[in-house]
Amino acid sequence: MTKLADPAALAAWQAALAAADGHDRPTLTVCGGTGCRVYGSERVCAALQQESDRRGADLAVKVTGCHGFCERGPLVVSHPERQMYTRVKPEDAREVVAAVLDGRPVADRLRYPDPQTGLPIQHEQDVPFYRHQHRLVLDLNGTLDPLSLDDYVAAGGYAALAKALTALTPAAVIAEVKAAGLRGRGGAGFPTGAKWEACRRQPGDVKYLICNADEGDPGAYMDRSIMEGNPHRVLEGLLIGAYAIGARQGFVYIRNEYPLAVKHLRAAIAQAEARGLLGENILGTGFSFHLSVRLGSGAFVCGEETALMASIEGRVGEPRPRPPYPAEAGLWGKPTNINNVKSWAAVPLIIANGAAWYAALGTPTSKGTLIFSVVGKINNTGLVEVPLGISLRQLIFDIGGGIPNGKQFKAAQIGGPSGGCIPAEHLDTPIDYESLSALGAIVGSGGLVVADEDTCMVDFARYFMQFTQEESCGKCVPCRVGTKAMLATLERICAGQGRPGDVEYLLELGETIKRSSLCGLGQTAPNPVLSTLRHFRAEYDAHILHQTCPAKVCKGLITYQVRPEKCTGCMVCLRNCAVGAIHGAKQQPHTIDPAVCTRCGMCQSVCKFDAVAVN
Repeated sequence: MTKLADPAALAAWQAALAAADGHDRPTLTVCGGTGCRVYGSERVCAALQQESDRRGADLAVKVTGCHGFCERGPLVVSHPERQMYTRVKPEDAREVVAAVLDGRPVADRLRYPDPQTGLPIQHEQDVPFYRHQHRLVLDLNGTLDPLSLDDYVAAGGYAALAKALTALTPAAVIAEVKAAGLRGRGGAGFPTGAKWEACRRQPGDVKYLICNADEGDPGAYMDRSIMEGNPHRVLEGLLIGAYAIGARQGFVYIRNEYPLAVKHLRAAIAQAEARGLLGENILGTGFSFHLSVRLGSGAFVCGEETALMASIEGRVGEPRPRPPYPAEAGLWGKPTNINNVKSWAAVPLIIANGAAWYAALGTPTSKGTLIFSVVGKINNTGLVEVPLGISLRQLIFDIGGGIPNGKQFKAAQIGGPSGGCIPAEHLDTPIDYESLSALGAIVGSGGLVVADEDTCMVDFARYFMQFTQEESCGKCVPCRVGTKAMLATLERICAGQGRPGDVEYLLELGETIKRSSLCGLGQTAPNPVLSTLRHFRAEYDAHILHQTCPAKVCKGLITYQVRPEKCTGCMVCLRNCAVGAIHGAKQQPHTIDPAVCTRCGMCQSVCKFDAVAVN
């Protein structure tokens, strides 16, 4: 493969690819993200290709990255008309190919039903999940083959790098990023341009650059999907950042649990090196940059920048005190800049389109778009990219499709285990850094877990505290001991052993951990508890003072009883009870012995007559 000698060669290659591209050629793009692969998208792709070959058709079948609408996968979209087929199975291949080639109608079961009318929606852009988004970073995820450098270049890839290297000085690149208002998408929200500038100003010729892809929040998979679907955009952002900062060596730190993202990232690095877009004398400009991949072992604390650097250096992944900050003394004691995957992927868009274009999105203090992974009690789970400043109501109901089974929205945990709960009365709060901070939450990296009316907020807080306690590195006492004490208190409350004063103890302990922990992870660990205490204090009081769980979730505070008037004596619950707590004769009302019952809920789940009640 011939290396590109200069930016003109890149432009000529891009023009040739654009001229050779059959824009009107029928194409089927199949979601190849991890989520759809679990649902069998690889078999769907093979079946579509086999059917196309059987017909001798001029039909391209392309595996892409994650389309985002994970709830309806596997997803297939036909181009250029962008008709969308959902929950496609291999046996649907003949019908889908016929619809594309012959213009036949496809069965309604492969269409997404309009939530308002129930009528099937044909085109991807008309689906409410997509219609209300503003996809910038994810714009090419559903169209590019992530293993094809040609695809990325044909879509304008690496043109921003060429622009930076030939038309902008390093200082001008930093000025563009600062003017765009890009803030770190890894959690802290620190201004990216200021971070770059601080690193560039440090003395010395050796500087390092790191992409933090150690995504560890429960339910979060934004970074993974970007690298699975468009790894070259992340590389281009890293190259532009390296030019601006003056770094010649960089690292992508990614968790080993992301094998597909690692595969695509390594392929992109090899392709870029072969074409002269990475390595020595890039595009003949004299700028050189080398990139290596480092695999993490899944430690949540390694998402913290100083622990991450320790891991890259081969030491135990533990944080260290700051200052000095990484921009001053980071990797191997040298000035180092660390940004999240989403931050790096936004950089080429800013350089290509200008700071004013990017800054026009969002709010005066929170610019651009943010990608959320929306999970939990919501109809449309998936990846959502929206301008900062959108309300929680728009995100959950207009895009997310609301709460399943007609249930009421109760709260959303935003920002992952380091974030906080936003209750229903704040649904119209804009999602930006300042507004969420005022409510005791953070934007974080974009994780959003939705809770409905059946969620116990005490148990909800216990779940996140259990995660942060297990993931604590244990280096500092406040986090190591404090999170364990908070978890033990929550577990005791959920077990029906709460005592007066527990709430005050949690508040005092949580604030102490926030003030005195060594790193940002420990400092934010109490947030789920503190925010639920702030917004759902009544539920804590019910558990402690009244020995009840309003949501009927906590096993230590509930009992299962049979409603005699509804029980038919079918004996299904009796046969499924693992501990023999249910008694009764056939066709006679049964009873449950509370002393033996383990509150597993199996009896209620198997009863077809709604005869088992929770009290």
